[in-house]
Amino acid sequence: MEMKKLRWAMDGGFWDLDLSTPLTLEGEARPVPGEPLPLGICRGTKLSRHKQIHFFQRFMSTFFIPSYSPSSPAHGHGFSLQSILPIPTFHQNWFGTFLGQFNLQKFVSSLNEDSGTSQASSSSRFEKFFGGLRDKSLYALSFCSELSLTPDDTFLFSFDTYGDNNRKPRKKAILHHQFLNHNLTLEAVSPGLFVDKSGNYWDVPLSMAIDLASVPCESGATYHFCMNHNSGSPKLFQGDQSMGAPASLLPGSSLKTAFAFNKKLDIWRSKAHKLRMVQPFDIFLSNPHVSASGIIGATILAYLGDNSVRSQEVDAEGFKGLCLRAPAAKCALIADMFSSISLTAQHGDFQRLFLDLTRFQARLDIPSGSKFLTGAVALAQDFFNSQQPSVETVQAMCPNATISLQQQIAGPFSFRVDSGVEIAWKNKDWRINVHDPVFAVEYALQVLGSAKAVAWYSPKQKEFMVELRFFET
Repeated sequence: MEMKKLRWAMDGGFWDLDLSTPLTLEGEARPVPGEPLPLGICRGTKLSRHKQIHFFQRFMSTFFIPSYSPSSPAHGHGFSLQSILPIPTFHQNWFGTFLGQFNLQKFVSSLNEDSGTSQASSSSRFEKFFGGLRDKSLYALSFCSELSLTPDDTFLFSFDTYGDNNRKPRKKAILHHQFLNHNLTLEAVSPGLFVDKSGNYWDVPLSMAIDLASVPCESGATYHFCMNHNSGSPKLFQGDQSMGAPASLLPGSSLKTAFAFNKKLDIWRSKAHKLRMVQPFDIFLSNPHVSASGIIGATILAYLGDNSVRSQEVDAEGFKGLCLRAPAAKCALIADMFSSISLTAQHGDFQRLFLDLTRFQARLDIPSGSKFLTGAVALAQDFFNSQQPSVETVQAMCPNATISLQQQIAGPFSFRVDSGVEIAWKNKDWRINVHDPVFAVEYALQVLGSAKAVAWYSPKQKEFMVELRFFET
């Protein structure tokens, strides 16, 4: 299993971390470029969905993994169960499985609709039951092949097919290469699933990406480079097909690079002795401390193709950074700065059975440094001229805020909530509201040092999922 430490708290606001979703068998989607997603449902591990369920079945005796997504007339969904059938292999470098999904909610609904009157014979109900089981739209099947070419190279191929005729098969090919200080990923997906900041899912006929990132470090310089190419017209996964697709998903190529310097500072760290002969439930959550971290950097985005109209949308939002456009050549260049400050406080060693872990994290993101500086200058001018600042000026300066709270319940079980925080500017009292909360119950897998089974629910997306995560704090 590939266990890499997650660059989660800092990259989540500025980079395209995968989103966990039960809508597809592969269990993930990518955010629309330029629209970061809530961290609570972002995936940092590269462990495939097939390996996750295989682990649940083999080591946790969980033979059926539940998931839930909103039902729709076009795609069904609802409450489903997933299970894995490993393919026998005679070589340890290859891993192959079949993943099956059964739509239990749709099956029960079909029985209720076709049950007829209460006087129906038992043989008729028996026939309807097995007739429902033969309904192909209740099933979905996925094949996954993962081959370790070398100790540093892994190739993954997956093919997902759905009994529902309204859904096209999904194909994905990924090549991972690990350099000494960098990680390289080449990916091709058809169709690729994306999600925008409003929670709408989009299918892109063909999406390809090359991603190169330096190995994350707590303090020092890092950089990230990504090139994407989309082909074909994006379509809404479900819902009103007349809705306009995000500009950054239109056909074309994009290049995104970011350079940043980050620093972590321990304000306080406990020197008290831990319980002897008692292993913490999670080694990454076993040191009470108060720490702060910050990051400052610059990002450059280049568009070539129909997706270059993205730069015009950015201008309409009041963007003040560098933006160069050539409409005739269908190309655009956008550059800006970003920064983030994070504060983490933890109490408890996560060793005792009850209430031995309380963890709080708050993060402030400034995704556009130019917009922040413009607002700061305007605010200074208003104060200098003894004028009352406008709501727009104050709003331009306010960073995006995210909070996370985790509390041990009993033993390896803990409850966690991640949520964004925003001010309701339209109200005169400027009330503080939460948005995009994600609630989760985590089960720490003590024998693996730092791993956990996570059952999370997103009220906004109305999605529920159980998954496996490694080295994530």
